[in-house]
Amino acid sequence: MVQQHYDQYTAQDQLVWKVLFDRQTALLHKRACSAFGQGLAAVGFHRNAIPNFEEVNQRLQKATGWQLEPVQGALNDADFFGLLAQRKFPATVWIRSMEQFDFIEEPDLFHGVFGHVPLLMDQAFADFLHFLGQVAARHLHDAVALQRLERLYGFTVQFGLVEERGETRMYGAGLLSSSGEIHHCISDVTRRHPFDLATVLHTPYSEAHLQEQYFVLNSWDQLTESVADLAALFSSGWQLQPVE
Repeated sequence: MVQQHYDQYTAQDQLVWKVLFDRQTALLHKRACSAFGQGLAAVGFHRNAIPNFEEVNQRLQKATGWQLEPVQGALNDADFFGLLAQRKFPATVWIRSMEQFDFIEEPDLFHGVFGHVPLLMDQAFADFLHFLGQVAARHLHDAVALQRLERLYGFTVQFGLVEERGETRMYGAGLLSSSGEIHHCISDVTRRHPFDLATVLHTPYSEAHLQEQYFVLNSWDQLTESVADLAALFSSGWQLQPVE
């Protein structure tokens, strides 16, 4: 069982958190969705200290019934979606070094905690993620179904955009936690498409590079509807063809 040994974080670890926190909050001003700012304040994150998982879990549990599950690194699909189905979010306990400041190959604590937790304080978003985990848990031995679930997760939870009061805002954790992804997303050459479930399910997804395109929700209702629609397709015996 992995634990967060808080007293083992070094002064440099704390500095990395502080500098990343300051940079991202500045970049996200008027770019992040309202739920992110509200969740960031409600969960009590601040620049001066790496969050303590025990304290975070107390606030998360009270707000939406979720909690962080400490992990060492990336999980396989069965373990990852299985945790989501239990309202547990896998959060890496290590934080990047100064040498890895702008690029890491696997998600670290800053991505997992700063990027994901504020939205988990929002009941509607938290319920959507739980629903997604429950659907995935029923299809863990179906490689094609899992591929589509990963795409829905990737283009929403990781790199999603949403329309709020006539403005396009960021809510995906891969955007919220990465300056490079933010700058790439707001560039004039980046493609943005209205969110459409069928298109998302047939669009290749990878976290190995900056995203080639992003999908924009017209409202938060589309999130829950997308999982319900996908679950209905699976239940109907809809045959998904694998995509190269």
